[in-house]
Amino acid sequence: MAADTPFSDSTTTTGQLKRLVQQFVDEREWGKYHNSKDVALAINVEAGELLEVFEWVREHELLALEQDAEKRRHIGEEMADIIILCLNLANVLGFDVAETVGLKLEKNRRKYPADQVRGNYRKYTELRAQGKAPDDSSSAHSA
Repeated sequence: MAADTPFSDSTTTTGQLKRLVQQFVDEREWGKYHNSKDVALAINVEAGELLEVFEWVREHELLALEQDAEKRRHIGEEMADIIILCLNLANVLGFDVAETVGLKLEKNRRKYPADQVRGNYRKYTELRAQGKAPDDSSSAHSA
């Protein structure tokens, strides 16, 4: 898929995106700098840049922010940086993204049964303490 080809969620696969990210890295000979730790740190840096867009924005101001063309462009660019780096980390570590996401969603389905947590935003540990989520000691890690 060439860089000038239009991309769309409905036509572009995760595998295609992973290959494009790898091609980008390879063309610049950056692979030697992209170890798992440094890519993970870069994800965190980019997530911080995304959060800066929302810093000090009140809840009642969110709709205006979300509709502002320049803010939307900036949010999209920061999201893209994070997604690109996550795909890069998947390449570095050899993860199949679809499989990894599918396994995590299944784990979260067990951790947060819809019939028990529907409409409730609380974390599973708090729900479990209230007797509203399954006691699954294998779910001790973050969602």
